[in-house]
Amino acid sequence: MRAWLLLASVLFTTTTTTTATAADRPPAALQAVLQAAEGRPVYVDFWASWCVPCALSFPWLNSVLHRYGGEVVVVGVNVDEKRSDADRFLMRHPAEFELMFDPAGEIAAHYRLQGMPSALLLSANGEVLWQHSGFRKDEIPDYEAAILSALK
Repeated sequence: MRAWLLLASVLFTTTTTTTATAADRPPAALQAVLQAAEGRPVYVDFWASWCVPCALSFPWLNSVLHRYGGEVVVVGVNVDEKRSDADRFLMRHPAEFELMFDPAGEIAAHYRLQGMPSALLLSANGEVLWQHSGFRKDEIPDYEAAILSALK
């Protein structure tokens, strides 16, 4: 899975707006995050230790937490098979946002991710409001526009 996601992250960078169905309910681990978010939207960022754009996204994710922290929840979901790989990455690229670990890739598979990093913006009830694959600094205004739209 790692090699496929790496290739896809290099080849594809896409943004989509989508509507979830009842069959698309978030996995249990994310349902717990949604409950704890108490009605706020949740920005879910999927990352891996081997993903170069993931390292570039962490400073921006930390800034999102500081600027919108009271209004939006930021969660990073790591998909490394070994927790030690994730821990080494975090030593170099600290996360100030909540972290989850998904070594079997179950959450990532549920959302049919096409690359690393990938991000979802979930409504308070778990509906996918926005989805993005890849991370490019020149697209940060688009990412922030999605967050601001969810806050309205």
